[in-house]
Amino acid sequence: MKLISPLLGLMATLAITSYSSLAAMPKSEILLADVNTEYGLQVSRITDGDVYNNQPLLTKSGIYFTKEVQNNEQSQTELVFYNFADQQTTNLTNTAVSEYSPTLTPDGSALSAIVVEANGKQKLWQYPFDKNVAPRRIFEWVEPVGYHAWGINNDVVMFILGKPHTLQYTHVAAAKPEVVASDIGRTLTFNKQLGAYTFNYTKQQQQWLASFDAKQNQVTDLFRLPKSVQDYTFKGADTVIYAVDNRVYQRNLSEPEIVSLWLDLTPYCETKITRMSYLNNQLAFVCTK
Repeated sequence: MKLISPLLGLMATLAITSYSSLAAMPKSEILLADVNTEYGLQVSRITDGDVYNNQPLLTKSGIYFTKEVQNNEQSQTELVFYNFADQQTTNLTNTAVSEYSPTLTPDGSALSAIVVEANGKQKLWQYPFDKNVAPRRIFEWVEPVGYHAWGINNDVVMFILGKPHTLQYTHVAAAKPEVVASDIGRTLTFNKQLGAYTFNYTKQQQQWLASFDAKQNQVTDLFRLPKSVQDYTFKGADTVIYAVDNRVYQRNLSEPEIVSLWLDLTPYCETKITRMSYLNNQLAFVCTK
């Protein structure tokens, strides 16, 4: 892991579209901000910015993310892992199709991911950490899946591409998703304190952060987001963080009208921060070139 000076910095983006239709993916890099060191804020580069690197999932041992690979002038994506212990990046998939959106399954035994299959259909798969267990589809018929988030009862919400894009919910055993909301954005989370999923969506030309309580089958608007914001994450159980350009702001769910600047990452990202993942005073973030 190489610490970088405040003079270095680039940015990242992610379009809501099928990866199979991308002729050229936007170049981007993943950086890691440690916000509580004895020297103050420390930022290190996890990837270079010569290809598409996106969708970081920060864990105690490292960062899972989506990386572009190029073969014969064709691009696809694979799942990779950056290990904090040896500071090495390892490909987790090496197939002829694209995989993206790495997410830990509720029991922690596997990664789930979206796979753009050979026929172009986007479906939800799982990749067990036990190498003796083969990867498999989670749902045979549910598609096209763009993003997903797990609850705690083997249930899941999925971003289903369409006109409009919809948020759909199901249990694995049921495999029959129901539409929860429309015109949704690409960020999906499960918040244990709320006991609910969260997502962003457009209502009356305004971006909202909302929650979905599966037990009550109820959607609740939490607060309005800046129109430019598509990505957010949680810093702790009740504090939402999101970036506007290259500055990260925070809002508490109990007092959402109060917005404060949390991190100014301008010295490390000259343009726009998109995807973020937070854990234990560390923030993995994406910056496009």
